[in-house]
Amino acid sequence: MGSEDPHYVAWKDNKDGTACIRDDRYLEPFADALRYRYSKYSEILSAIESSEKSLENFSRGYETMGIHRVEGGVRYREWAPSAREMYFFGEFNNWDRNALPMERDEFGIWSCFIPEAEPGVSPIKHGSKVKAAVVPHQGPWLDRNPAWATFCVQDTKTFLYDTVFWDPPEKFKWTAPDHVKCPDSLRIYECHVGMGSNDLKVGSYREFADNVLPRIKETGYTALQIMAIMEHAYYASFGYHVTNFFAISSRCGIPEDLKYLIDKAHQLGLYVFMDVVHSHASSNSMDGINNFDGTDHQYFHEGERGRHSLWDSRLFNYGHWEVLRFLLSNLRWYMEEYHFDGFRFDGVTSMLYLHSGIGVQFTGNYSEYFGFQVDVDACVYMMLANKLVHDLYPDVAVTIAEDVSGMPTLCVPVDRGGLGFDYRLAMAIPDMWIEVLEKEKDENWNMGNIVFTLTNRRWNEKSIGYCESHDQALVGDKTIAFWLMDAAMYTDMSCNGYPSPAVERGIALHKMIRLLTMCLSGEGYLTFMGNEFGHPEWVDFPREGNGNSYQHARRRWDLCDNESLRYKHLYEFEKIIHALDNAHPFCRFQAHQYIVLQHEGDKLIVVEKGDRLLFVFNFHHSQSYSDYRIGTYWGGRYKLVLDSDGMNTGGHGRVHWDVVHTTRTEQWHNRPYYLQVYIPARTCQVYHCFETWEEEKEKGEKDKQTAKKSEGVVDDTKEKAGGDEKANTRVEEVSAVAAKIDEAVHLNGSQKASAKRQEKVVAGKA
Repeated sequence: MGSEDPHYVAWKDNKDGTACIRDDRYLEPFADALRYRYSKYSEILSAIESSEKSLENFSRGYETMGIHRVEGGVRYREWAPSAREMYFFGEFNNWDRNALPMERDEFGIWSCFIPEAEPGVSPIKHGSKVKAAVVPHQGPWLDRNPAWATFCVQDTKTFLYDTVFWDPPEKFKWTAPDHVKCPDSLRIYECHVGMGSNDLKVGSYREFADNVLPRIKETGYTALQIMAIMEHAYYASFGYHVTNFFAISSRCGIPEDLKYLIDKAHQLGLYVFMDVVHSHASSNSMDGINNFDGTDHQYFHEGERGRHSLWDSRLFNYGHWEVLRFLLSNLRWYMEEYHFDGFRFDGVTSMLYLHSGIGVQFTGNYSEYFGFQVDVDACVYMMLANKLVHDLYPDVAVTIAEDVSGMPTLCVPVDRGGLGFDYRLAMAIPDMWIEVLEKEKDENWNMGNIVFTLTNRRWNEKSIGYCESHDQALVGDKTIAFWLMDAAMYTDMSCNGYPSPAVERGIALHKMIRLLTMCLSGEGYLTFMGNEFGHPEWVDFPREGNGNSYQHARRRWDLCDNESLRYKHLYEFEKIIHALDNAHPFCRFQAHQYIVLQHEGDKLIVVEKGDRLLFVFNFHHSQSYSDYRIGTYWGGRYKLVLDSDGMNTGGHGRVHWDVVHTTRTEQWHNRPYYLQVYIPARTCQVYHCFETWEEEKEKGEKDKQTAKKSEGVVDDTKEKAGGDEKANTRVEEVSAVAAKIDEAVHLNGSQKASAKRQEKVVAGKA
């Protein structure tokens, strides 16, 4: 949209939260709602800066809250405004609840200090268990884990989690840079450390670092997104029912082990996202923060508004001052203590609306996004969160929102009235692929619907595209590979002999679906670990219903590594598409994109993308095409740079790599040039215009100039050679004359000498 457009000019410089209207005219009727949202944000930010000095200082809550080793002893501070009394106890005082009472200040913050028994020795031993006892105004005493606890472990008898005082004598030594800048091409590997093992167990941070990170790097992904980091009592919740927000999941190791993982990721140049859950919390009170001070409204909304009916979890009250401190400090804690680079915010739809998205079918009508159904306090929190992390690490921090509603301005900068996220997940795309695979025969696949869903996103708001994540693999659903091949994956994946029709179809379409999604679906790409090589079956964590089995809570790396199985072909293709993006960038912001063709009868999709690439997809189940004309913007010479039909990726090798395709100047598919290619059924190819006609012309002109210069050098050489020859002749002539003179002089001198000798001889005789 040009700067001359009156609409653009009218809104572009507004400082009241409406500058975002410059890029979207449909927002104009909701200008008042945008102003109100921004005014609430400005009001809270101003209050924080006034009372806490700055947002940056406000986010340092973890430095003063919780349990800390300080000079002369250990200090513990906790916010519990409705508590009548509080006590601190643990192994350090033989679990005596009454021995150490805490004092309350005017803001409801309780504190106590445990002095050293001897100088330099902590009164609480590193690794020992501690608890807080809360005495409410009514009811019995409540044993609680400190809300700011940094490490918790599960009791093997009660199965409840206990806080562990973590103060190792030797601090972890980082070897890599603290953070990695976000790559231009954001290709994200979504992963779960506990599932990262091939064995029937919970994997560890160190095993993941040593065994899985090299795979991620080798495949070509540029970032990893780690799930289930914050402590959660219920393993099968996939980490989304958080009990202890500042503590990492102890199932996979200790804090130093997670630091080892992130340090190694940074050594490999991988950007590290944390899947952060600030949309809700576990309803556990014995080992979580629910009902911490004896009320249901300390951290959360009171009554039904504070409960998510589908998730059985608690919903934060983002209007509380200390809740803001808690959550903002939580983000900073993970960036500074563990060196996470960015965040994927889970459950943003639940945060945005008072109805939490429950029972609501979003149609895209803008009235659904603005009005009394919006939780403005939650919007303000997200604006503050995005401002904080981007201000702290302007060249590093990237935030991704998981929102299914399509909220406008979600990925618009805060100073223009947006919520400030960098990317949103394109959540409609995996649902589309599952629906197509489940309900449609191959011959009925609608090319237009597929292309529309892949490209249907807000202009100038970046998206992360994906064809499947962990959501699609959960029990009750299946991975794309399993939808395609189903039971044949158990019996027909051997490389010995020809593949069965089910496997041949499945491998072909699996490759095409992934490449098309990466090509069209956004400015970044994501996959869940294992799906890159067609991991079979589904994800199901150990639980009573499956006999506490780990069978489906692991990754079968052995399938990918087995040279006799066809999983290796899918893995090889995955590496090839990442290598293509490295060599010829296309999966990134503002990359050129144009849909050249979407032909329902021929089942073809052709796309111009990125660095002069032409993507060709033939989804027809049986029809191959020879000399098929394809329009293109770039006239010139093309060569094949990717082929899903390659023998090394499980294909038949029907397309020749040594052919150079030249375009002809004629309008075709509304493009100025066309070229002709061979497109086998159920395959995709990518062609690169390695030389345009303009470049060839420029090269020709340069060659002519070079030739002329060469001719000039030859003429000069001849002229010089002629001059040298004349000069040599002259030198020879001069030399001859000089020789004659010398000879004459020599002769004359000799004659004189001879005459003198003769005179002497004559005189002697006389």
